[in-house]
Amino acid sequence: MSRIALLSSVVLALALCGCQTTKQPAPDKTIKTSSIKTEESTAGFPKPANLAFGETHHLAGRVLTVSSLKDLKLEPKEVVLSFDDGPIPGRTDRVLATLDRFGVKGAFMMVGEMAALHPELARRVAMEGNTIGSHTYKHPNLNTLSFDMAIAEIARGEAAVTKATGTDVNFFRFPYLSDNRKLRSAVAAREMIVMDVDVDTKDYFNSTPDQVADRAMNRLRQRGRGIILMHDIHKRTAAMLPALLARLEAEGYKVVTLKFKKDAKAVEMASL
Repeated sequence: MSRIALLSSVVLALALCGCQTTKQPAPDKTIKTSSIKTEESTAGFPKPANLAFGETHHLAGRVLTVSSLKDLKLEPKEVVLSFDDGPIPGRTDRVLATLDRFGVKGAFMMVGEMAALHPELARRVAMEGNTIGSHTYKHPNLNTLSFDMAIAEIARGEAAVTKATGTDVNFFRFPYLSDNRKLRSAVAAREMIVMDVDVDTKDYFNSTPDQVADRAMNRLRQRGRGIILMHDIHKRTAAMLPALLARLEAEGYKVVTLKFKKDAKAVEMASL
């Protein structure tokens, strides 16, 4: 990778880190958003080991094929592992190694600009059987844009992720989870399923990996199932993921893999 591309990636990751996917919380004296930052090094954290001889895991669940949002229904103790804002070298690849170790797949909601900067890594995510989605091109709050500008941003992100991964993009997540009914309908019209969030790990806060895992498990126990939000641009997320998956497995959860299948009836109606 050229120094210019690497610098661009780091700058963009820093910008994304200040743009949490979730809606901004109400002011809270116990949380200082100014402390939110992206670490610039992965030094000090060992890479997840490959599956050790004799090591087996039972975390992989069913493959859920969906044609629309109404099909995305999870059973008790089922989760989807979703990762926003990548890909980025040194972190996304560590996430992939951990998923491989546990024999599960994730849903990667890629920022178009990041995918364009790191197409080989983006393609690797897809080639390893993970679900691919887009997260706009530059991660703006779409509710602050005109409708036409928002659609252009969605389309540009979709095109960039499609080009980088070499696969169709059939899932989408709104930056900051900031949406509206008109935009959600427009996304559905593009044959993309909106990926909502049930369990926010808040891994964009300046927390330790253990704190992130604890927060995720506590929230998940309350709901019993759901789509888990993480960000593969953060070192702490890559560091905590093995422990989180081990805890999910120990408590009997199963990781669902999402696959998209075009609705034949919808296609037929559209062609009339």
